[in-house]
Amino acid sequence: MPSATAQVSNLPKAPGPKGRPLLGVLPEFRKDPPGFLQEVTREYGDVAYIPLGRQHIYHLAHPDAIREVLVANQHKFKKSRMLERAQLLLGQGLLTSEGDYHRRQRRLMQPAFHRDRIAGYGAVMVDRANAVRERWRPGQPFDVMQEMMRLTLAIVTRTLFSANVDSEADEIGAALSQVFDLFEVIMMPFSEFLEKLPLPAMRRFKRARKRLDETVYRMIAERRASGRDTGDLLSMLLLAQDEEGSGGMTDTQVRDEALTLFLAGHETTADALTWAWYLLSQNPRAEAAFHDELERVLAGRLPSVEDLPQLRYTESAFAETLRLYPPAWGMGRRALEDYPVGEFMIPARSVILMSPYVVHRDPRWYPEPGEFRPERWLNEDLARPKFAYFPFGGGARVCIGERFAWMEGTLILAAIGQRWRLRLEPGHRVEAQARITLRPRHGMRMVAERR
Repeated sequence: MPSATAQVSNLPKAPGPKGRPLLGVLPEFRKDPPGFLQEVTREYGDVAYIPLGRQHIYHLAHPDAIREVLVANQHKFKKSRMLERAQLLLGQGLLTSEGDYHRRQRRLMQPAFHRDRIAGYGAVMVDRANAVRERWRPGQPFDVMQEMMRLTLAIVTRTLFSANVDSEADEIGAALSQVFDLFEVIMMPFSEFLEKLPLPAMRRFKRARKRLDETVYRMIAERRASGRDTGDLLSMLLLAQDEEGSGGMTDTQVRDEALTLFLAGHETTADALTWAWYLLSQNPRAEAAFHDELERVLAGRLPSVEDLPQLRYTESAFAETLRLYPPAWGMGRRALEDYPVGEFMIPARSVILMSPYVVHRDPRWYPEPGEFRPERWLNEDLARPKFAYFPFGGGARVCIGERFAWMEGTLILAAIGQRWRLRLEPGHRVEAQARITLRPRHGMRMVAERR
């Protein structure tokens, strides 16, 4: 009787575009990764082989297959090339580490994201959102993406690190944008060799990384010098001991974890909020329902954590934004062994790519998938496959800050939407750009109208 391994190996390879020698379909993919994956799914189905340079990519588009990879069979995979290359910026942080080290670090940080502690962060979120809404002036165009970046940066540094970096926000934002712009270079074939050369792009990347490090290492040094235990995430990292109760984390280890959450904790939520303001501005009926709820629930006062159960439409608007424009537009895993998916075999060492952007816009799971309809999270039958919606991933590597993000997004929308209505600046071009996250390529120039 043939072995299970032999049976798997005899399965056919998944269909997909052929591409060019050496490059595969890399040029087409880089133009618009989510759009390209949508086209591949339409043409080749839920399992497709995509040659990207030296990488062998298999795209999965069915929620059940995605659940198997992220949850049921997660032990058969490790992180993808993108996360491997992200170590150049994030080191061995929670996003990039593996195995026992990853599990230990996640256990250490989990208390900072427990439900009761997150509820305590709500006052900071509303206070910072109120400061933003008080600063805006009607009729003056501004970049909402930059405003949301500054806002979420202020929130994450105050809640998780008990720090204030408002005076550095523009420099940090510029360094982060530089890192994102250059990440494509780091992902290119042979980039491991390119990073050792004195190329202008690599020099710019290293300067931007150094600028981010300056802020994080300063926060670490100030906290170590003070000796204070403020009960925040930074204190948890600095006071952490190994299993035997000795040997705390080095500054480098603390830096890796702090920088990971420092960036991930504000970039993704800022992206989502930027898209939310855009979508509300383009959908008058949804915007009116959003404002009606704020008037009914808040009656003119600022929102609080206690209001969250009544702000259902506001939360649904945020959920619908994450469906249409998930900041983490693609997630990858590398197969440790041959892995069967339906009638096809995925060879060991191949990368499995799963895209929330593609699945969230699939008409099988969402009627009129291109429409912004927050009501679908309130009124429709939600008996769809679990992984038809996974903006925060799933399994052991699900985003540790998911609850934080839901509360932050809802409270910020409520606080700012209570005072302002945003309108796209005439002539501003809106186009999604998929790099590490899904950002507006040209920012989001809008004008505030007082309500």
